[in-house]
Amino acid sequence: MVIIEWMNITMSNTRNLNLTEIEAFLNAPQPAEFNAVNKHEAYLWIENLLTCHRYLKLDRHQKGILFRYLKTMTGYSRAQIRRLITKWKKGGRIVKTKSHRTVFPTIYTREDIILLAKTDEAHCILSGPATAKILNREYEIFNKLEYARLSKISVSHIYNLRHSQTYGTITTLFVHTRPVTVSIGQRRAPVPNGKPGYIRVDTVHQGDSLTEGKGLYHINLLDEVTQWEIVICVEGISEQFLHPALEIALMLFPFIIIEFHSDNGSEFINKIVAELLNKLKIQQTKSRPMQTTDNAQIETKNGGVLRKAMGYHYIPKKAARLIDQWYNENFNIYLNYHRPCGYATTITNSKGKQKKIYKASGYMTPYEKLKSLPDAKKYLKPGITFAKLDEIAYVMSDTDYAEMMKKAKEKLFVKIAKTYRQDIENIIVQTEFNK
Repeated sequence: MVIIEWMNITMSNTRNLNLTEIEAFLNAPQPAEFNAVNKHEAYLWIENLLTCHRYLKLDRHQKGILFRYLKTMTGYSRAQIRRLITKWKKGGRIVKTKSHRTVFPTIYTREDIILLAKTDEAHCILSGPATAKILNREYEIFNKLEYARLSKISVSHIYNLRHSQTYGTITTLFVHTRPVTVSIGQRRAPVPNGKPGYIRVDTVHQGDSLTEGKGLYHINLLDEVTQWEIVICVEGISEQFLHPALEIALMLFPFIIIEFHSDNGSEFINKIVAELLNKLKIQQTKSRPMQTTDNAQIETKNGGVLRKAMGYHYIPKKAARLIDQWYNENFNIYLNYHRPCGYATTITNSKGKQKKIYKASGYMTPYEKLKSLPDAKKYLKPGITFAKLDEIAYVMSDTDYAEMMKKAKEKLFVKIAKTYRQDIENIIVQTEFNK
């Protein structure tokens, strides 16, 4: 059916139509639908039609005919026609109602939204509070004037801008850990009492291949209090690879390590790791059965940090050395000096029930959290000072470092693709064959 839109309606072709002719028009087959585009002209036409036919003096049947005619010619709904007739009854006029909606001034410009999108792209879209912290640091600490307005943005408005049209134009196999019955390490949850040095650790497997076997492994180490995070990459989780990698990773923490906590996987609950920790005078603990929260913090980081950075697809174990180099030179520095984390505040109600909340002021980088601890200097390893750590933390802004890290990551995967092209092609061929 053809839809006819009309705007400049005159009374010359409607005044001569009486109700009988209008009824005949309505009962005839309709070759087209009418649709009013100009509201002012449509309201004027309805007003004149009602006045011409003396709508108030018509009987029920006649009003129904005129009502159907108005609905057919304008394309308005029944409810809208009723409202317009009611307006005409009250004053003999049908005038478009002016909107009294409050129009708030625009604070953030198109350039601000583009800058937010680029910042999010560099940091892989962090949570609202973490992003707000980065925007504030870019202006307050690193003196980047283009972040002046965004430095004061609220967390809720960050999500509003992320849904804007301008923002939108910019931006495998799993194996369960095998249980062990080796009696190494104490079965209990870490109790740091606000002190750094209580490390949680877990492994992340980077997929399997039907032709090439298992992929490489990531080892994730996280301090419970400061959320200081060190990630390393190894070809396998046997003692040949894990022992030297763990020893190096533990040395990368700037503060003294007190406790080493893991799940019950055999990669950590073994004599080799136990001897290493004893040599470093680090106490070893492991998760309790049926207590899923004992190592929940590191599991969260596995998904929110590692999987976000490396994905789930298979990567050949031969590429472990290249990825580990990128971790040491770029990724670990970004995580600890440039990526804000949320730190919970525990509140207790009148009934004694405790609840953890995340305030906007509780978002900071792990390095800022370490410095904020009471008498923080006493936790540092011998020879390490905050002055030396400041040289690492403030040499670049958060977003500049994130962009530099991202470019290094792109070069890394290009190099992996070129070096291990045959391995990757075998995976693609095998995948297509299985389909």
